[in-house]
Amino acid sequence: MFKAIMKTNDNDFTSLILRLSLGVVMFPHGAQKAVGWYGGNGFEATMNFFTTQLSIPPYLAVLVIAAEFLGALGLIVGFLSRIAALGIGITMTVAALMFHAQHGFFMNWFGNQKGEGIEYHILAAAISLAIVIRGSGFGSLDSIFSKNNR
Repeated sequence: MFKAIMKTNDNDFTSLILRLSLGVVMFPHGAQKAVGWYGGNGFEATMNFFTTQLSIPPYLAVLVIAAEFLGALGLIVGFLSRIAALGIGITMTVAALMFHAQHGFFMNWFGNQKGEGIEYHILAAAISLAIVIRGSGFGSLDSIFSKNNR
């Protein structure tokens, strides 16, 4: 099972582009929540917001923060990318359906909505699905480890 999760085509540049794009875009979001970088509130404040304001159970709130922060790091280096992408994909899908769909499709570019729409979430979930299906691709730790296990 573990070998199947890590297996990837080490000549797949498409997966490399998708993996790095999603990882780089998700990292600041995760870093805001986990460590307070990029103007974020950090782990404790994020946990408090998720559990009190959004009524997310604590164990799920931790999984969201881990998916966005550790998952993004995993994608950037290509380690356990299918698992990282699955976590991000689920997080984006749930966020879109539970919190953002009520604000429509479009992002709030001009500040004239009460919140953000779901277009970003759809893209992130679709890229996640592609990585889950295809694997990490070229230049990934998954590729190196799967070669060593052959």
